[in-house]
Amino acid sequence: MRIEGISAVVTGGASGLGLGAVQRLVAGGARVVIADLPGSPGKAVADELGAAVRFVPADVTEPDQLGAAITAAQQNGPLRAVVHCAGIGNAIRVVDRDGNPGELEGFEKVVRVNLIGSYNALRLGAAAIAATDPADGSDGERGAVVMTASVAAYEGQIGQIAYSASKGGVVAMTICAARDLAGRGVRVNTIAPGLMDTPLLGTLREDIRASLAATVPHPRRLGSAQEYGNTARFILENSYVNGETIRLDGAIRMAPR
Repeated sequence: MRIEGISAVVTGGASGLGLGAVQRLVAGGARVVIADLPGSPGKAVADELGAAVRFVPADVTEPDQLGAAITAAQQNGPLRAVVHCAGIGNAIRVVDRDGNPGELEGFEKVVRVNLIGSYNALRLGAAAIAATDPADGSDGERGAVVMTASVAAYEGQIGQIAYSASKGGVVAMTICAARDLAGRGVRVNTIAPGLMDTPLLGTLREDIRASLAATVPHPRRLGSAQEYGNTARFILENSYVNGETIRLDGAIRMAPR
């Protein structure tokens, strides 16, 4: 699928991995709608990137808000791509340090944002893409959805029970959704990042960041938002990549803690 001239939505696109995806899509000639929370720097990012980018405030768990972002993208032309990056994390143990059962409310919140939010973006985005005509010169392809999981889906660390469960659900949805949407010419893939240099890790002390980077086999550093964006763009452009979860992690396999 050609990136030039397509219309796309990137959730969580105001910062971190989402911003990396926005930048790579814009560099390829796409018109992008950033769907992010009202308190995010989405408007400032859109203003900086120019006329090809628009910000629409949206909570990914709210169908009407995310639907408005998709509608805005459709005003730029047929929607061909949704890159879903929005997500949260927290620290929950199955049994806490005092022997009490782990928190249920926090678990539900992470699953709601990360898993239900992913399904919401997938279903709304896929329906909009499926309503378009096949792209010129394609094998009947109308577009693609890229979701975001994590290596925690495979090697969740102590305290990541909610995050791992939510991201494992995203991985599990990927092949099922790709098969479901194959007849409509819509591909679905997922990126599972490892230790990435995002605003969240940017709050840590430099010695802690260096310690984390040293655990990555090669290259021995944190991954970048640009590398995530490169991967998302590769997935969108390569029409034979479908139903796949691609680890983007420098060959790391997470230790228990």
